[in-house]
Amino acid sequence: MRHIFVRVAWSYQEKFKTGDLSLTESMLYRGDGLIPMTNSKPDMRLKVRPIRKSSISDDIVQQIIALISNGDLKAGQRLPSERDLCVKFAASRSSLREALRCLSIMGVLSARPGEGTSVAMDGSKFMETVLHWRMSTEQHDIEDLMEVRSALEGITAASAARNAKPADLKKLEDLVIKMEESIDDAKRFAALDLEFHISLARASNNKLILDLVAVIRGQLERGVAKVLQLPQAMPLSVKEHRAILQAVMQHDSEQACAAMQAHLNAAILRHRAAVEPTLQDA
Repeated sequence: MRHIFVRVAWSYQEKFKTGDLSLTESMLYRGDGLIPMTNSKPDMRLKVRPIRKSSISDDIVQQIIALISNGDLKAGQRLPSERDLCVKFAASRSSLREALRCLSIMGVLSARPGEGTSVAMDGSKFMETVLHWRMSTEQHDIEDLMEVRSALEGITAASAARNAKPADLKKLEDLVIKMEESIDDAKRFAALDLEFHISLARASNNKLILDLVAVIRGQLERGVAKVLQLPQAMPLSVKEHRAILQAVMQHDSEQACAAMQAHLNAAILRHRAAVEPTLQDA
C-alpha cells in the first residue's frame, strides 16, 4: 500500500507543477487505505501551489491568509487534513505545523483537539493582536491615542443613535445609573465606564468599530485610572455620559457625536492635569 501512496503523491505533485491539479481531485487517507473525498469532509477545492521558497512556513502562512482574503476559505470552514495539505504544498509536516501554529496564535485559525483546524469565526483576536503589538512597540503618546479615540467614538455614538435597539438603550441607561452609584469606588467606576463605551460600540451595529474601540480603550487603562484620581473627575464623567446617553436615546446622531467628543476632549484635559504634578516632580 505504501508504494501506491508514494505513486499517487508523486503524480499529484507532478500535476501541481503544471497547474493541472485542483483540490477536488484530492483523496482522503484513513489508516492504510485511500478513499475518495465525501461531501461530509472539508471543502478541498482550494487553489494552492507547492512551496518553493526557503522560508517554507512563512509562505504557507501567506497562502492561507490569501485564501481567506479572497474567500476560498470562509469563517468556520475546516481545513483539509495535515497529510493532504502537506501534499498540496509539497512541504514537510513540521513546516506545515509551524505555519498552522503561527496562524492559531495570531487568531486567524482555531485548532481544537479531535475537530481539526478551522478558520476563526471572526477576526477580532487577530486585529487585537496586531494592534496591540503595534501600539506597544511604538509607545504611542497617551494623548495621541485619546485624540484617535475621540474621532472614532464620535462616529460610534452617532451610529449608535441611528441603530440602537430598545435593549441597547436600557443597557446604557443602567450603566450610567451604576456609574452614579460608584463615584466613591474608582476601580468599579472605571469598569463601568469601559462597559458603557463597549456597549455603545456594540449598539452601533458595526463590528469593526467595536473591535477598534475595545483595543484602543485597552491601551488607555493606566491613563484612565490616573484621571479618575482627580477631584470631581467621576461626577463630571457621569454628567458627560448622561449627555451622550440622552442624545442616543433621542436618536440625534449629530448631538451624540458632539457629546461624545466633548466628553473625550474633557478627558484629555483631565489627563493633562493628572500628569502635570508627575512631570513637575521629575
